[in-house]
Amino acid sequence: MADHVHCPQPFPSHSSVDSARSVPEDAAELDITQRLENKLAEYNASNSVFKRWLFEIIAWAVSALCLCAIVTIYIVVKERPLADLGSILTLTNILGKVATAALIIPTTEALGQLKWNWFHTSNAIWDFEIFDKATRGPWGAAMLLYRTKGRSLASLGAIIILLLLAIDSFLQQTIDMPERWILQKSSGRLRRAIRYETSSSDVYSEGLPWAMGDPGTKQVTDQFFYSDGLKTVVVGNGTAPKIPISCPTSNCTWPIYETLAVCSQCADISDYLDFACINSTLDWTADLFGGYRTNSSYDTTTMCGFFLNVSSQAAPILMSGYLLDQETDSPGEILLVRALPLLTVYDKIPVVGNGSVHFSDVRNPISDVFIVSAVDGSADSVLRHERPVAQECVLSWCVKTLKSSYNSGTYREEEVATHTNTSKGEFPWDTHPFSISSTNGTSILLREGAEIHVNSTLKDDASTIFGLSNDTAYSIMMVFDDIFPSFYTSKSVQDEPWLRFWTWKDGPAYLRRLVHNPWQAPSNVTQHMDRMAAALSDMIRTVGDIETQLDGKAYTREVYVHVHWGWLTFPVVLLILSLAFLIATIRKTSADGPAGVWKTSAMPTLIYGLPKEAQTHLDPSASWDGRSKEAKIVRAKLSPRMGWRVSGQTFLKKPTLSHQQTPGAPPGWI
Repeated sequence: MADHVHCPQPFPSHSSVDSARSVPEDAAELDITQRLENKLAEYNASNSVFKRWLFEIIAWAVSALCLCAIVTIYIVVKERPLADLGSILTLTNILGKVATAALIIPTTEALGQLKWNWFHTSNAIWDFEIFDKATRGPWGAAMLLYRTKGRSLASLGAIIILLLLAIDSFLQQTIDMPERWILQKSSGRLRRAIRYETSSSDVYSEGLPWAMGDPGTKQVTDQFFYSDGLKTVVVGNGTAPKIPISCPTSNCTWPIYETLAVCSQCADISDYLDFACINSTLDWTADLFGGYRTNSSYDTTTMCGFFLNVSSQAAPILMSGYLLDQETDSPGEILLVRALPLLTVYDKIPVVGNGSVHFSDVRNPISDVFIVSAVDGSADSVLRHERPVAQECVLSWCVKTLKSSYNSGTYREEEVATHTNTSKGEFPWDTHPFSISSTNGTSILLREGAEIHVNSTLKDDASTIFGLSNDTAYSIMMVFDDIFPSFYTSKSVQDEPWLRFWTWKDGPAYLRRLVHNPWQAPSNVTQHMDRMAAALSDMIRTVGDIETQLDGKAYTREVYVHVHWGWLTFPVVLLILSLAFLIATIRKTSADGPAGVWKTSAMPTLIYGLPKEAQTHLDPSASWDGRSKEAKIVRAKLSPRMGWRVSGQTFLKKPTLSHQQTPGAPPGWI
């Protein structure tokens, strides 16, 4: 075994370190970076542990202050609108970058010092490269962590360097900027109706006023009498408003409120119909004349189908069936759909009971009608004697309690409650025929209108009476005389059916072809009546002479700053770990003395990597004479062929290197 050779120590002595680092060159000849490095060298060569690590402590303090400043800013800006904050959040991004950069300094410097401490004992030469790379970035840190297997203090430094990659992401996740609705000073407005009144009729004959149908009602109902009704404008997941709405922003809400409305109900009356083939008054065919009491002049003939009042004392009424030719026993004209009002048009005489079957508790309805249709709407089902679809439907005045909202062009109404006048009262109609000069007619008097008493949910309306006058109520009822009664008939199975309507008008029948009959099965009559009632309710709130504006709350969308404090845990923990790592490194390397505090400096590598010729001129105990002009010309150059070349060393004393030579031992072995 070869003898050991005593070679120069890997670190210079106390006095040589002081002289090698403290190079008091002429201040006038140094630029700012050289002055800074010279100052740092003086601090690193200090006998005071605090001074040797002052720069790292300051860097850690800067990082801590930046993080505290970020937390302070977050406390100030939390839950505040972004528009009011200006560029303060940009400042937090800058502070985050500074905090990260400042935290790198004490970590890498401490890790660099642990590199020199690592080689106080004999270790593989490649460890020097691994430690050096660890101070430069995450790849080297990962290699060092693997090399040390987490069993040394340097492993903690490597972990911190790796975790520093994520600190920016955690700081960014701390801030969230959701959109929220905030209340505006301006308010949204919508119409609600307390009473509905139309202008009195301007039509007179021989000094007497003539009742006229309400034009607003007619404009709506004509869309439902002869087709599917008003088309709904779809906006997003809702519908466009059908009433006047003012919303200065894209989002408005209103308090729960009451408004006058029209309600509908339907019930099955199939059990009231019986099949028969009997002689009965022919009042439903398409070629009959209409007018006041013209049914008294109608013929009787044989017909088969489903009748109303078959077993009662009243005259039976065919609701669905066909004419029967007694000579040929073949079917004639076919009744597909019949709408029968339960009060006669002129005399207001109840057809069944007191004018209603299922809804006799509803006081002064707008219209109560039987609607009977062939089961599938076809003439064949009538000829097969299949039981028709029969319903009683009523339209009545009501008060609806609603909750309304408007958002991005979409209007929504939520029905909270419905109030209908179900109080008892006398029969409201008073009619008698009259004749003046050349004018014959019927005097029709509706003795009362509609009144509904409701305890309002609004503070200003403790108790409100909703309704309309008798004249207005009758003008609306008159409109429904156009379609109730009506008949939808076909001459044969092959022929197109005709709708006979306006039966109250004198003279020949008024007929109409329908593209689609909403009263004919399989159409949903209940739904159709509901839609018509809703359209009438909107009309009342839109065109009524007496309306009330309801103020609501208007909201606008603003971006707020929300702070997720949990994301700050990682930066705070990392800050504490870096401090613990710095303190542990200072304690571990404090015994090294000033000669060992090189940190990430390359000077030891430079000094001990010089050619042998240069090393023989270096005296560890030599002192740098900063006043010597020759000190300014010391230069080192690495040549690919010649290695390190050093110039300007004449001022150095020739060192005396203590060593022993052992034959056969390679130079540099310990």
